[in-house]
Amino acid sequence: MKNEKLIKALNDCAAHCNYCADACLDEDNIQMMVDCIRTDRACAEICSATAKLLAANYSDVKEKVEYCHRICKKCADECAKHDAQHCKDCAEACKKCAEACEAFLA
Repeated sequence: MKNEKLIKALNDCAAHCNYCADACLDEDNIQMMVDCIRTDRACAEICSATAKLLAANYSDVKEKVEYCHRICKKCADECAKHDAQHCKDCAEACKKCAEACEAFLA
């Protein structure tokens, strides 16, 4: 499949973001996690949508991948602020996805 590496990174990132957002809801100080939850949700949505377009072999995706790159970096930065393991795992998945987006755009 064309763009298989990026599609895999996008789907992995979306899965980690969805899991992280849900796990944040179980944290003791949920108010402290609001930005993390919102950023996770947005990142998951854009990653999922971008993966679907790439899987459908749609060619006009450069701007979508650029936006995905930006939000993955933002999500990685936000999740890295927190000590929870699900946030650390999410930050790592987002970082890898941002790198895959960079490679695609190069």
